[in-house]
Amino acid sequence: MTIKISIDCMGGDHGSAVTVAAAISFVNREPDAELILVGREEAIRAELKKHRAAAHPRLSIVHAEEVVTMDDPLEVALRRKKDSSMRVAITMVKDGRAQACVSAGNTGALMAISRYVLKTIPGVDRPAICTLIPNQKDKPTYMLDLGANVDCEPQHLHQFALMGSALVASSEGRSMPTVGLLNIGEEDIKGNEVVKQTAKLLRADHEKGVLNFYGNVEGNDIFKGTTDIVVCDGFVGNVVLKASEGLGRFFKVVLTAEFKSNPLNMLGALIARGALKSISKRMNPSRYNGASLLGLRGLVFKSHGGADAYAYEWAIRRAYDAAKNDVLSRISASIAELMPQVEAPAAGVPSAISAPIQ
Repeated sequence: MTIKISIDCMGGDHGSAVTVAAAISFVNREPDAELILVGREEAIRAELKKHRAAAHPRLSIVHAEEVVTMDDPLEVALRRKKDSSMRVAITMVKDGRAQACVSAGNTGALMAISRYVLKTIPGVDRPAICTLIPNQKDKPTYMLDLGANVDCEPQHLHQFALMGSALVASSEGRSMPTVGLLNIGEEDIKGNEVVKQTAKLLRADHEKGVLNFYGNVEGNDIFKGTTDIVVCDGFVGNVVLKASEGLGRFFKVVLTAEFKSNPLNMLGALIARGALKSISKRMNPSRYNGASLLGLRGLVFKSHGGADAYAYEWAIRRAYDAAKNDVLSRISASIAELMPQVEAPAAGVPSAISAPIQ
């Protein structure tokens, strides 16, 4: 079965220079993938020609004149740039012309436009950004929210836990994945009122057998792999994500500098070259690029804005795997069964979403 994915080629810090190269590499690896390159046709064709892929049979172009920049306000992205590459790519998912969309563009705009165009799954108040973080068990820790919702109420964190559980159950084949609530301590008395009230909701679901709630977890538990899923609000999640990415790069810089500092260390690096390559590969944040926007009636994946072609290709991989495994219908079915039915928010304007972190 052919998997069609729309690519917002103009989004991110590097635009078509990265997105087109990643798309070419991906379709060459996956014979049943078809990518629709959305953006300014002249720029896209120039990149295709540069990589000698102008006539690739599984790459097509859909022209979109406008571009949502990384600093565009939501009003501009949503109301004024209706022919942006981001919006056209998302609309293709709504219309059934693509099974998933990938963009490295402005996070706030991507969330707002996705919610406006695709709408949310019944029972979901706010979509959330979920990504994979490596842990010492050599398995990913799924973490959400990572920036879509700065201010959350207990019911929102509760919904994030249910959506994350459904995602992991669908993607990893675990019927009852463990859920941890990020806190400043494991004890029930710690944390702010939002976290405490959320814990009560999750414990109630655990007692009913709806969720496998582990309890409160701390920041170090993310990398220990204590739970399959870690839930938090978008402010905390985004800080954790950016800090962990920065730490990974810092570790690499320091390690490289130390090995080059004297001949004896250089000899040690040569001897340990195989192990160092394995460590670098395992901890490379690029391999975990590609966050899913959960809670929407369509598959949308967010790449890091500064991603290179290698990292962006991983984001395409996440979208491809989700579409191929029919994750959306499986999540929708799980949410319909598990999610408490609440009154749906007003359709259209994403004002109910607290300002997403860029």
